[in-house]
Amino acid sequence: MNISNMMEDIKQHPDFDTVGMVLCHNGIVRGTSRDGRRVKGLKVSVDHPRLDQIISKQKKRSGILDIRVEIAEDADLTIGDDVMLLLVAGDIRENVIAVLTDTLNEIKTTVTQKTEYFAD
Repeated sequence: MNISNMMEDIKQHPDFDTVGMVLCHNGIVRGTSRDGRRVKGLKVSVDHPRLDQIISKQKKRSGILDIRVEIAEDADLTIGDDVMLLLVAGDIRENVIAVLTDTLNEIKTTVTQKTEYFAD
């Protein structure tokens, strides 16, 4: 997973001159779960057909040029490791922020499943 490579790929799009903003989400493994328990790591599984559906749908929204997602799937991740990179490229702030938010929320609720490993 490399955010710089993902950005370079987006910049190669023939219509990149229409882009006014690229927003990035970089999810990392944090040291506590949402309920406050100490975490030592996690593993993520991905529903790829569902991910493809979401990206295809979101790319059709107004002003969006490209969406790139990389997820560290089936790896034993530890605190500080990258879990997911999501980049949304589009014309104006309102369009790009909305698509990043909606895409991220859909991925987190319908595409990925995580298993947290807790400290003893």
